[in-house]
Amino acid sequence: MSGQMPRAWIAEQGRHPFLLVTVVPYTLLAALVVFKVVAEQPEGGRSLFVDLGLCGLAAGWMLVMFTLRPAWWERSRIMGLFFTGLLAITAVLVARDPAFALFTPAPYIYAFTILRWPWQLPGVAAVAVVAGAAQASDVPKTTALGVTISVIIIVVNVVMMCGTAWFLQLAAKEREQRIQALAELSRTNRLLETTLAENAGLHAQLLVQAREAGVLDERQRMAREIHDTLAQGLIGIITQLQAAEQAHEVPEPWRRPFEAVKGLARESLAEARRSVDALRPESLETARLGDALTDVAGRWSRLHRLAVQVTTTGTVRPVAPETEFALLRTAQEALANVAKHAHATRVGVTLSYLANEVALDVRDDGRGFDPASLDAGAGGNGVPQPPSGEGGFGLAIMRQRVEGLSGSLRIESEPGAGTGISACVPTLPAGSHA
Repeated sequence: MSGQMPRAWIAEQGRHPFLLVTVVPYTLLAALVVFKVVAEQPEGGRSLFVDLGLCGLAAGWMLVMFTLRPAWWERSRIMGLFFTGLLAITAVLVARDPAFALFTPAPYIYAFTILRWPWQLPGVAAVAVVAGAAQASDVPKTTALGVTISVIIIVVNVVMMCGTAWFLQLAAKEREQRIQALAELSRTNRLLETTLAENAGLHAQLLVQAREAGVLDERQRMAREIHDTLAQGLIGIITQLQAAEQAHEVPEPWRRPFEAVKGLARESLAEARRSVDALRPESLETARLGDALTDVAGRWSRLHRLAVQVTTTGTVRPVAPETEFALLRTAQEALANVAKHAHATRVGVTLSYLANEVALDVRDDGRGFDPASLDAGAGGNGVPQPPSGEGGFGLAIMRQRVEGLSGSLRIESEPGAGTGISACVPTLPAGSHA
């Protein structure tokens, strides 16, 4: 409380301290006026009108200098003048009638609230002198004992009130130190949180870098393996076909499958290289998913002489590259299974853009199979799976790709009724994937 001007002190303490500095002094003064009018009679040199006039002067002084001037509350010199004037009026009232000592709490209130430290101590001491003089008014001053008692009463008032002011000052300092310590602790906590966030970011960055380094190492290993095995084998196939074509003219009935074999070998070689480089399939680099599916279906149709109907439903929108890649590969594998096993006469590919997901359906009217046979060790053509496991590997790869994106893969088939493969993957806004 000490050392603070009323505006800040009132804001800190709340509604009741506001009433303390604005209502209580007037209430005390009004009660004394009523007491003087009702219970007191003018005696000797005392005049009721003079006392009432002094009470009116005190009320007017508080009203004009303090209550109606909130802007002055922060101006220490004006508040010092206000306190001095109010104390002087109080001293005159006490000198005229010791009963006005009941008004001294008002100067005490202002001394504790408007005077800055260390001026608060002499202000409180001055009020204590006035209050002590009023308390000692009935003690005879004609003897040394009387004077001594009066002085003791005044000194006791001064010591008690100045001690109170000193204690409140220490309490205020301790509170300020506690507030500063809490603020410093809060600042330290914020710095710690920032540091922890930075450390978490660095840790995540290191994990990403480590993962990228591992991916790069694995990619390099795969590149060497593909270059030394698959790529060299495909290059050899292409070279041998070209040599055979140069050595002997290809018969007309063989020309279309001969060209198809060369095209498949070249396409497989290009796709293998692009997969090692972690690139998207070539058809997705220049077209949307629906167009890429149309291109894949067209090449499949030309190779197998079976038309594929490609349909796109819903509002076409960009989806994550991983989703496009997984669905395109699913369509390619499903069409490959149709060519190997289905003996179908009609094939349809449907791409559906739904509210929160994108779905791919590949259906044929082929001979179908019993899906339960997959769990019993049978291949996709309904016959026992070979020891190498090739019969179900394509379906397993499809399922892994789709479920790796939190999607689902369903296989619907029965012998003689065709097969349907449905892949459904949740969609996110473009650019949301790392």
